[in-house]
Amino acid sequence: MKHFVFLIVCFMLFAKNIYAQKSVAAANHFITLLSNQQKMETVFPFDSDERYNYHFVPIERKGITFNEMNELQRNAAFDLLKTCLGDEAFIKTKEIMQLDQVLKELELRKAEDHFRDSANYHITIFGIPSSKTIWGWRFEGHHISFNFSFSKQTLISGTPGFMGSNPGIVLSGSKKGKQVLKEETENGFRLLRSLTESQLTKTIIDSIAFKDILSFDKRVLMLKNPEGIRYTELTKEQQQLMLHLISLYVHRYTQLFAEDMLKEIQTNGLENLWFAWAGDRTSMMRKGTYYRVQGPTILIEYDNTQNNANHVHSVIRDLKHDFGGDELLEHYRTEHVQ
Repeated sequence: MKHFVFLIVCFMLFAKNIYAQKSVAAANHFITLLSNQQKMETVFPFDSDERYNYHFVPIERKGITFNEMNELQRNAAFDLLKTCLGDEAFIKTKEIMQLDQVLKELELRKAEDHFRDSANYHITIFGIPSSKTIWGWRFEGHHISFNFSFSKQTLISGTPGFMGSNPGIVLSGSKKGKQVLKEETENGFRLLRSLTESQLTKTIIDSIAFKDILSFDKRVLMLKNPEGIRYTELTKEQQQLMLHLISLYVHRYTQLFAEDMLKEIQTNGLENLWFAWAGDRTSMMRKGTYYRVQGPTILIEYDNTQNNANHVHSVIRDLKHDFGGDELLEHYRTEHVQ
């Protein structure tokens, strides 16, 4: 039995190395396709402050955009993203990018107006990608931000991992009825609706939903004291709903990396997980809602309040390894001492 377990562990480590090597190969392939000027605009040291310049609104960013890429470069950029995201999250990412075109039409913007732009998404690489170095990269634009950090042959972190949707549900046009973050919405309500009135008294921390996710674009999170209802105060069925909600966010990433995150959550104690809700208890337009899952190693936030509660923000943060974590940064700086 011990021999069998040892073989399983070896296989898992081998599989993780293969995935990390795929990311290294994909990143280097992408870099080789860039011109010298594009490389200067895209590649930064791992300890650059730019690595923490995280946001999810349409602002000016560092890095090359899809507007500046040719077809080969765009394909290589998406290939790199595929090595880090799960299949469903990859599809959702491309759908979120296309929602900018929906907004452009809804807001009656002119063709030359690029405030809403499905190609205004940036790739930035930090460090030198290899199986022997500490490096990372970022995919970011309006309503998307994924921040990946690697140490040698291991993906250490993929957070902050933000996905948003505006409109939350497309109400008109060729994409009418499209709801990119439907699962994030429905699974939150499914857990809420399973609770008894006495449980709801603990769970609902405010009758009015917050205007946005509370972690927003902060590098250091301030949500130190969990609120709401504790995992141990739920029935077994409710606990499964809570774990299913967590799994949905964690599996935005590749299977093996997601499993590592789930193991770390479990190691730090499921009894230390909390679920909180703010706002309305009904899922409908003009009824703002917010929920949060918080534990020693994880923070998940969902907010749907803007645009008459038809504008979703959702994020997962790894409280130990956000942006790779301070320990990884220290290793990088130690390795680069002259």
